[in-house]
Amino acid sequence: MTLGFPTPAASDDLATRRLGPVMARHGAIASAHPLISATGARVLADGGNAADAAIAAALVGSVVLPAMCGIGGDLFAVVHRPGPEGGDLRSFQGSGVGPCGVDIDWLRERGEISPSGRPVLAQQGPLSPAVPGFVDGAFALLERYGSRSFAELAEPAIGYAADGFPLSVMGAAAIHGRQALLSRYPTSTAVFLPGGRVPKPGELLRQTDLARTIAEIATGGSDAFYRGDLARRMGDWLQHNGGALRAEDFAGHVTDVTPPLASTYRGYTIYQTQLPTQGFVTLETLNILENADLGAAGLSDATGVHLGAEALKAAFADRNAYAGDPRAVDAPLETLVSKPWAAERFRAIDPVAASVMTAGALQPAHTTYLCAVDGDGLMVSLIFSVSDWFGSGVVVGDTGVLLNNRAGHCFSLEEGHPNQFAPGKRPMHTLNCYLVADSQATPVLVGGTPGGDFQPQWNVQTLTGLIDRGLDVQAAIEQPRWQIWPATYPADVGSPPELRVEDRLGEAAIADLEARGHNVIRLGPWGAGGAVQVIARDPETGVLAAGSDPRSEGLAIGV
Repeated sequence: MTLGFPTPAASDDLATRRLGPVMARHGAIASAHPLISATGARVLADGGNAADAAIAAALVGSVVLPAMCGIGGDLFAVVHRPGPEGGDLRSFQGSGVGPCGVDIDWLRERGEISPSGRPVLAQQGPLSPAVPGFVDGAFALLERYGSRSFAELAEPAIGYAADGFPLSVMGAAAIHGRQALLSRYPTSTAVFLPGGRVPKPGELLRQTDLARTIAEIATGGSDAFYRGDLARRMGDWLQHNGGALRAEDFAGHVTDVTPPLASTYRGYTIYQTQLPTQGFVTLETLNILENADLGAAGLSDATGVHLGAEALKAAFADRNAYAGDPRAVDAPLETLVSKPWAAERFRAIDPVAASVMTAGALQPAHTTYLCAVDGDGLMVSLIFSVSDWFGSGVVVGDTGVLLNNRAGHCFSLEEGHPNQFAPGKRPMHTLNCYLVADSQATPVLVGGTPGGDFQPQWNVQTLTGLIDRGLDVQAAIEQPRWQIWPATYPADVGSPPELRVEDRLGEAAIADLEARGHNVIRLGPWGAGGAVQVIARDPETGVLAAGSDPRSEGLAIGV
């Protein structure tokens, strides 16, 4: 059986919200918004490759999903190009540093107190951004794998920004939900609350300043954003409006392009983004679960959910204890993704009782995701984000750029913490995405999801659905979803633990989990959130099977 493809029996079970995967031969894209997917599909249909399609689609995402992503955010990707000796496989880490010109005490004085009573950095506003990595990450990916210019691929995004696009129901709801934040800053109000009101679904949202900025980047390249007039204007505006980032902070930015992190799971190799992302959390969790026989239900019955939740607690605790910016912290990744470490962590799991998160003892982070695959087998798994809903909430002057709040959201103020803020350090990142190779080392699937600390949790559930249960990509996406909270966000740590589940898990399973000591929070039948996107490829025929999450407004399209 080909990973992610439906079996003959699957056609008899149509009790899902979508009938099955989208099948294609010459290319496919799956994303969280129809205009994003349509853009990528047009690029593929016009002869562009998967890298071209992914970047054109991501640029459109930066316009049509401003609550989740943008050129003021970050970008990570895992990409494989077929070729001799296994082809070329790389991980792109496109995230920037926090401000270099201030120290932790200065930020602590201007910080906040979290709901659990812990001091944290300013969560939104001009003090919360890190240097955005999206723009340089896009250029780096195109330079290595693209066949078309950034300028050509930016045209659809520039058009949607300049001429406007009709707001979706979820897009209008996102603005309504963050109206108070956006109304704090006149530059943000002017873009997202025209006339001082929340726009309605179907109303055109225009971002003319953003259109000019993307066009300027298309003409001047990455340097225009990081070392040109745009950087100067963004730095000056922030300095005059209570921020800490300067133009000099932008000038030093670079995207890390490395081999991906990898581990095996039941004969498959799972590739993940490197630090500072939490990609290793997915790998460590799968390694722990590999010690268990999950059975036909996978992580969708009480025993599976309990084991999965406990494995994730162990991996998140290790992230909190040991992981940070690899330029500043020597994280023991080789140990954390090793099989012996996972076996030790598995032995500590109580099969009938919930635990608290505890790190293993070493011996002497709202987003959007897309994936694209072309007819030649080039595979792109790409995630990009402004961190929280609308990031910092700050549109920088007349640039139209909505900045992330990654520094405020993700740095810790705890003394000695590996993710403690330091000038010029990158915050630990929730973003991660994956690529899967079969037992012959042939890449066969790409996938991922937005969701902050829920990302590795939903990625693990999707992967175990595909591998342990043999589900096709759409059915794996539509499994009853669950997640533990809190995990690693500094503002959440210390809150009472919860296991949040979709009601479709079933009354008997929910009662069983409560009996094991889990504080179960019901989310409704489809209320867990997320926007999982997955594309599988049959290595023999080249046929593609693409799935998209019905919990979002997403769409999978084949060409």
